[in-house]
Amino acid sequence: MQASQAQRIKDAEQAFDRRRRTFGLIVGPLAALAVMLTPIDGLTLEAHKLLAIMTLVALWWITEPVPIPVTSLLGPTLTVMTGAVPVSGAFASFANSMIFLFMGGFILAKAMMMHGLDKRFAYWLLSRKWVGSNPRRIFLAIGLATALCSGWVSNTATAAMMFPICLGLLNSIKEMMAANGREINLSEYKYATGLMLMTAYSASIGGVLTPIGTPPNLIMLGFLDSMENIHVSFFEWMIWGSIAMVCYFAIAYVVLSKLFPADVEKIDGAEEFIRARVAELGDWTRAQKNTMAAFVTAVVLWIIPGFLNIFLGETSPVMKMYETLFPEAIAALVGAMMLFLLPVNFAKREFTITWKEASAGIEWGTLILFGGGLAMGGMMYKTGLSLWIGDLIVDEIGGSATQFFLVGIFSVLALLLSELTSHTAATNMIGPLAITIAVSANLSPVPVSVGIALSASLGFMLPVSTPPNAIVYASGYVPITKMIATGVYIDFIGIACVTIPLAVWLVTMIVS
Repeated sequence: MQASQAQRIKDAEQAFDRRRRTFGLIVGPLAALAVMLTPIDGLTLEAHKLLAIMTLVALWWITEPVPIPVTSLLGPTLTVMTGAVPVSGAFASFANSMIFLFMGGFILAKAMMMHGLDKRFAYWLLSRKWVGSNPRRIFLAIGLATALCSGWVSNTATAAMMFPICLGLLNSIKEMMAANGREINLSEYKYATGLMLMTAYSASIGGVLTPIGTPPNLIMLGFLDSMENIHVSFFEWMIWGSIAMVCYFAIAYVVLSKLFPADVEKIDGAEEFIRARVAELGDWTRAQKNTMAAFVTAVVLWIIPGFLNIFLGETSPVMKMYETLFPEAIAALVGAMMLFLLPVNFAKREFTITWKEASAGIEWGTLILFGGGLAMGGMMYKTGLSLWIGDLIVDEIGGSATQFFLVGIFSVLALLLSELTSHTAATNMIGPLAITIAVSANLSPVPVSVGIALSASLGFMLPVSTPPNAIVYASGYVPITKMIATGVYIDFIGIACVTIPLAVWLVTMIVS
């Protein structure tokens, strides 16, 4: 019965997907043409052309008639073909240092996954004495391990890694119940649903911890840097990200543990299962030690500026020299390049990672989407289009354009768009607009930028919202109605209780 229901839901999703793509394929170019043919006062010809192209790009990012990275290349290409922007200006953002920060992070993450460092950390946390065989503590430990890994490794890879661990623990519960004369169906077992959702949600929540944890973080930092020359360091983001991650995680844990409680006090066999997995990992290999050295080097280089700022001050010559020599992108590349230099077997010229392995770990589509988003945002700024849109909206909303209002509106918008389309594309669409509106209203663009980045990670309602949701939904243990109902709670509690107060705190900090 449940299998047929799941199939019907899957068929409905596929049918909706086809209609959405067909709609975008036809309506996108027509809407762009309509914008181009409509006289608009106050816009230069270049800005008018860019507005038409942005209309097409935004609609295609949402409806995906072609892959999102292709649309990201299409935007800058059309701006050159229509004479809106010269080729050097259209594609300059694809060399933005933030892209290389992401690239270095991808290579480090690939090495960590390839050599099992992420799995070693997860099993280490699950094997702690305080976890034991208590189902509530296992629930908490699974979430913590997933969230902390996801701060450095992609949420998809983290969810995929934790998924079989959860299945093993659930099978232990099933075997324990059977031994006690009680047969259970895991697809209808509340704790199984909760554990799967905790894995998916924690994978997304952990992404807010660091700038490289999820693309929206780095995209908004890139927009702040390129549009307003505001640089937010790795260390500064980690302070904000830590607060947001703890709050988001606490909300998810409380909601899920209340909705999907365990009906046993102890999971017999859980500790043995974890111990067996730890034993399988064996001793640390040379490749694992090399990867850890490279990762620690990058992290230390990322956080040193924070401590220099605390002890020496932002204007210190040492601080300025360090930022010149070791910006975040260089720190990431230093760590990544160490992987190609640290040998595993020098006699055979075997090193920690090969280029073939590293390149397979780089999400090239994400880098292209990131570059395309920065390019479109930068061109909106340079042609005056973003200023025109910002002034138009500020004039309409009048005196209500407060920090609280902007953060609230754009946080909810980022959340809703991220539920329906790629959170990276959603951030690219609304990021430049939000920053420009904040500046037009004489407000700091930092709070609304942070609000957008954090809210874009709250895609918890649908399997299509984010890959971790899709991974656990495929297990058959998570009915879509449960995911939607639970996701609504966490999404909007997260918006109301975390993002807006955080933004208000940021405003207070900036003003003071």
